[in-house]
Amino acid sequence: MLRAARIVYRGTINKRVVKEAKSPLQNLHAHRNQLSRVNLLRPLPGSVRCYSSFSRLPLRRSRLLTVYLAPQTHRNFWVGRLAARLLKLRYLLLGSAVGGGYTAKKTYDQWKEMFPDLSQYKWIVPDFVWELDEHINFDKLSKALPDSEDLAKLLPDFEKLGESFSLLKGWLTSEKFSKALPNYEDLAKLLPNFEKLGESFSLLKGWLTSDKLSTALPDSQDLAKLLPDFEKLGESFSLLKGWLTSGHNLVSEVIGPSDLLLLGSGDETAFKATDSQGFESSDKQYKKATDKEKVDQLQEELLQTQLKYQRILERLEKENKDLRKLLLQKDDKGIHQRKLKKSLIDMYSEVLDILSDYDANYNTQDHLPRVVVVGDQSAGKTSVLEMIAQARIFPRGSGEMMTRSPVKVTLSEGPHHVAMFKDSSREFDLTKESDLAALRDEIEVRMRKSVKNGQTVSPETISLSVKGPGIQRMVLVDLPGVINTMTSGMAPDTKETIFSISKAYMQNPNAIILCIQDGSVDAERSIVTDLVSQMDPQGRRTIFVLTKVDLAEKNVASPNRIQQIIEGKLFPMKALGYFAVVTGKGNSNESIDSIKDYEEEFFQGSSLLKKGMLKAHQVTTKNLSLAVSDCFWKMVRASVEQQADAFKATRFNLETEWKNNYPRLRELDRNELFEKAKNEILDEVISLTQVTPKHWEEILQKTLWERVSTHVIENIYLPAAQTMNSGTFNTTVDIKLKQWTDKQLPNKAVEVAWETLQKEFSRFMTEQKGKHDDIFDKLKEAVKEESIKRHKWNEQAEDSLRVIQHNALEDRSISDKQQWDAAIHFMEDTLQSRLKDTESVIRDMVGPDWRERWFSWTYRTPEQHIRSETKNELVKMLRVNEDHPAYLASDEVTTVRKNLEARGVEVDPVLIKDTWHQVYRKHFLKTALGHCNLCRRGFYYYQRHFVDSELECNDVVLFWRIQRMLGITANTLRQQLTNSEVRRLEKNVKEVLEDFAEDNGKKINLLTGKRVQLAEDLKKVREIQEKLEAFIEALHQEK
Repeated sequence: MLRAARIVYRGTINKRVVKEAKSPLQNLHAHRNQLSRVNLLRPLPGSVRCYSSFSRLPLRRSRLLTVYLAPQTHRNFWVGRLAARLLKLRYLLLGSAVGGGYTAKKTYDQWKEMFPDLSQYKWIVPDFVWELDEHINFDKLSKALPDSEDLAKLLPDFEKLGESFSLLKGWLTSEKFSKALPNYEDLAKLLPNFEKLGESFSLLKGWLTSDKLSTALPDSQDLAKLLPDFEKLGESFSLLKGWLTSGHNLVSEVIGPSDLLLLGSGDETAFKATDSQGFESSDKQYKKATDKEKVDQLQEELLQTQLKYQRILERLEKENKDLRKLLLQKDDKGIHQRKLKKSLIDMYSEVLDILSDYDANYNTQDHLPRVVVVGDQSAGKTSVLEMIAQARIFPRGSGEMMTRSPVKVTLSEGPHHVAMFKDSSREFDLTKESDLAALRDEIEVRMRKSVKNGQTVSPETISLSVKGPGIQRMVLVDLPGVINTMTSGMAPDTKETIFSISKAYMQNPNAIILCIQDGSVDAERSIVTDLVSQMDPQGRRTIFVLTKVDLAEKNVASPNRIQQIIEGKLFPMKALGYFAVVTGKGNSNESIDSIKDYEEEFFQGSSLLKKGMLKAHQVTTKNLSLAVSDCFWKMVRASVEQQADAFKATRFNLETEWKNNYPRLRELDRNELFEKAKNEILDEVISLTQVTPKHWEEILQKTLWERVSTHVIENIYLPAAQTMNSGTFNTTVDIKLKQWTDKQLPNKAVEVAWETLQKEFSRFMTEQKGKHDDIFDKLKEAVKEESIKRHKWNEQAEDSLRVIQHNALEDRSISDKQQWDAAIHFMEDTLQSRLKDTESVIRDMVGPDWRERWFSWTYRTPEQHIRSETKNELVKMLRVNEDHPAYLASDEVTTVRKNLEARGVEVDPVLIKDTWHQVYRKHFLKTALGHCNLCRRGFYYYQRHFVDSELECNDVVLFWRIQRMLGITANTLRQQLTNSEVRRLEKNVKEVLEDFAEDNGKKINLLTGKRVQLAEDLKKVREIQEKLEAFIEALHQEK
């Protein structure tokens, strides 16, 4: 009967084992539960119960079957009971190992399924994460994992296990076994007492060494069938131990370089959040809880873990920032002893500054990356930029347009938090509120200066650099906010201008578009999203930022709307990533630290994050800046070499064009040409000091006489010559000379000197020396005009000159015959020159004479005919009275008019007087020339004061006085010119050249032409290419 029961039980077990052995790992729990339901033992008295590791639930109480194997003594039951316990011990160990491993794997798979799919955010993860394969030997990891054969060795042989249980059942149900079992008291002594464990083991040892054990045990064949193959079991445990040991070492190697991935240190990984007891308790909770509760619980745990390690990361970053600051400060002390090496971002910013001035005439566009910040007006663009720069650096306003021109901000790391403009050497300390206010005022002033009259915004870029500890390196461009409606005071084309500026920056295929959307207003009111979707329809270079999320959470009725925005389902635009930030409570006086604290506090308590609508990596400006910086540098590395190759090709084209057009000329750009022209102009100014005194005096004397001769002849000589005697002549001359000296002569002399200096300066400037280069003509003319405009003659020169001229004119003593002859020659030249002028005027008045009319076929006009008849009548009058005074009497005018009317010529009395003036002037000059010839031999009479002589030469003395005054004045002016005025002019020229050198617009306007533009483009392309190559080299070194 016993053998039949055993066979039936073995067949049942074998069928089940064979059926389930195909997938032992998957059906392990079911098999375990089935085994637990087998009633093998009767319940023991007292509190002694049987437990199994195959199930977490306690086994049901079972009754012990009475088995009579053979007549045995009472103590032989101890041996059978001990054998049963020992056999169960191996299943406890093996079942715990296999079941615990499977439970851990199942829990790990459940956790893995709970995590969101982050594959679409791979661009946010830093580059070093993707480079972990350089530090971790994944081949070694794969080899260390056990293959399927080794894993199969670890599992028990379920077929032999079924046979063992069948044999065990048969043996336990025998009568021999029931008699061999000890009584309850002895059995209680065998149970382990954890307080007296040593005594239990001593009793166990004594009992095992007794002879009763051998008689109570089954025979060797039956026992061998019950026991597993210990050799294979040892090998399985050895393999398991080796695999776990190597796996532990490998996990240690992985955790080392990748603890940044876990947002914590190696000792505080995300896997320490739970332990073995946690897994066990969590498994019980997950079985009782619904799927939704599981998701909520896991999200809450994940959020707490992320926040925990986020705080750890911030603490580590702060410590890192302090350490880097100390390191940079230490390096900063050696700046004066060594050459300062530019940072990578500064090198890149210089390239962008040069490209901003580059005129792309050769189809080489600026496609280098930069972060373009666009958004609707008052959407928070500037606030986001300030959070990234960690300083309130931009002007603030309440609802009005503050950003009126693009502002390029170069962010880099440095020991001190400072800001500096591209064209200024002043540093603004961003840790001081006074410097921050001064910086904001300076930015506002520059914006208003860049805006032209009648405009609201300007395309001119303001370049600013910000350095500080812990600042992410990148280049951002803050653009004016996009508007939908223009208000009063704006230019009519403001909206179109803002759109054109934004499109000009966004059409760069490598520009990263940072699209800012105000979360506190309706999404349908946004304009910028349509603009961004037009410029980047695939969203390959767009990062979307939702600002003012704290207000949005309060005001939006459906929080799912915010989730739709962040997931990119509400707007038609696409983006690489979506972020949600908080830029403060709306107070313009908030500090950056207070805004950060408020942002962190908001997101920690936000339901958007707790409910999983927002992910932890999508919030805070800190994560935003990290993502933007990483995306920026990825774009730079992907495009900078292509740009360098494009400029290299452009350089070759420009050099070829230069060689074909200007083969014998150097490639001088605008600055080099200006320096060359500057040296030439300064050489010409220096040449003024080398002019001989004789040349100065001759020019001054001649020019001064040309200027005052008319006044001397008309207002001094002619009125005095009308007097009847020499006394009246001299008196009249003295009075008029005194009046002339006091009022007009010194000023006229200074004007003549200044004009002479200008003429000489112009002569040197325009004089061609060797091969003339007309490219400098406009520049030289502009320098000359500006220098002359700035030059002012010494005002005290007139006063001193007046005294000298007055003394010279009062002297009447001619010392020798040579001076007398010189005066007569001067007088004769002057009178002849005046006579020629008078004859020319008369010829124009009366028209051509009979010879010209006859040979040249010219005719007189009616007016010329009248004047000719009037002139002839007046000449007849003078022939009758050669000593006629200078003025016609009224009756003489009437007589002349009547005589002309008698010949049929109607004439006006005014015309008669006008004609008389020129006729008498000619008659007087001819008479004076005749008198001058008589005075050539009158020096003897002059020495005797014309006593006993009818000859009077007072007019010769007058011209000698004039001539002497001219010589003395010319000498005085020459001294002033050479001693002071030329040097002051040279100083003015240098100042003008320095001003022009600093004014790039002046140089562009004054140095023009194809040659200049070609050299300028060639210089810029070379500079861009060289800087790009240097940047690329530094970029490779940084990798």
